[in-house]
Amino acid sequence: MFSQESDILRKLRLIEGLKADLLAEVGKLYRAMVHSNREAIGEALAQVIIFAFVLGRRLGIDFSEMDEMVNTRLGHNIDQEPEVERWYGDMSEYRRYLRQKR
Repeated sequence: MFSQESDILRKLRLIEGLKADLLAEVGKLYRAMVHSNREAIGEALAQVIIFAFVLGRRLGIDFSEMDEMVNTRLGHNIDQEPEVERWYGDMSEYRRYLRQKR
């Protein structure tokens, strides 16, 4: 019984750590944006994406399922036509990019 409880606690600590890492990276992103540091912005965004996918996996969503959810969410967002889509077509462009990678 103790080892099962230890495993559960270890998994919970890992998830809490990933959540904290994700928030810390968002903070780094904000700081990088204040300083207009393109390289730091890119690194922070990359880390946010990595931590989001790893956290999803730890919560039971595998990587391919997450990719499919992102693609589906993009479709919903495109249909709702937020300003970033209406003005620049960024979401449609991202969706095309993802489709070309396959």
